[in-house]
Amino acid sequence: MTGVQKHYSREGLTDGILSALKESGLDPASLTYSDLAAIDQFHTRGREATRDLARLAEVRAGERVLDVGCGIGGPARLLTAELGCQVTGIDLTPEFCETAAALSRLVNVPVDYQQANALDLPFPSESFDLVWTQHASMNIEDKDRLYAEAIRVLKPSGRFALYDVVAGANGPLHFPVPWSTLPEFSFLIPPSVVRAKVEQAGFRILHFEEGTAEALEWFQKRAADGPRKLSLQLVMGPEFATMVANQIRNLAEGRAGMLRAVCEK
Repeated sequence: MTGVQKHYSREGLTDGILSALKESGLDPASLTYSDLAAIDQFHTRGREATRDLARLAEVRAGERVLDVGCGIGGPARLLTAELGCQVTGIDLTPEFCETAAALSRLVNVPVDYQQANALDLPFPSESFDLVWTQHASMNIEDKDRLYAEAIRVLKPSGRFALYDVVAGANGPLHFPVPWSTLPEFSFLIPPSVVRAKVEQAGFRILHFEEGTAEALEWFQKRAADGPRKLSLQLVMGPEFATMVANQIRNLAEGRAGMLRAVCEK
C-alpha cells in the first residue's frame, strides 16, 4: 500500500457512512444521490464546484467521461444523474472505489468504478469525450505523465476539465491538510506551471481561472456554521477538522490557491 493509499484508507467506510446516514434520519432504502451531497464531494465548494466545472466544460448528455481520482463517487453520480453522462470513475484507493460502487447501487445511479493509477490508465487511446479531475493531482508528483495520460485517452477535440489546489507564492504549507498529513505526499505546483505543462502535453487551453477568494469564503462560512452531523470527517477521520483549519490558513496566507481550467485536445 502506498503512502497516499494509507492516507485515505478507512476500514469499514461504507458501513460507517450508512450508519451515519441512519443517525441523521435518512433511510438507506430510500436514498437519492442528492442525500449524499454532504459526504461525497471531496473537494472545495462541494457540489457547487462540480456544477460550476460542468458548466465551464459544457458537459453534454451521452458523453463518455473519465473521472480521475473519483473518491467515493459524488461528482460521477452528479454527472450521470443530472447531465446524462456515461461515467467511469477511477481511484487509487480500493476502499473509495468499493464505497463509491455501493453508494451508487443504493441510489440507483449507474457508474463504473475501477481501482486504477492515473499515471497508467487501463483504457485504450481515444476512449473518452471528457477527462475530469477534482482535487486529485495534489497527490501526484509526475504531472507530465498525468496530463499525457489524460490526452492519450481523449478522443480528438475531447476536453480535460480540472479543479485543483495549487501552490501559492507564500509557501510552505501548514500540515496536515485534507490530501496529506506530511509534505512528502503533497505535490502542489503554481498555476503558471500547470498552464505550461498542459500546453506541453498538447492541450489547447479554453478556460483558466483562479478561484482562491471564493474557496476561502466558502471554507470560512462553513466554519462559522459549526459542526455538521454529516461531513467528510466520516471519510477522513477525526483529524479532518485540523486539516480543514490548516487549509483555511494556507489559502488566507497565500500558501495555496485554487485553479479551475478546461482544455481541449
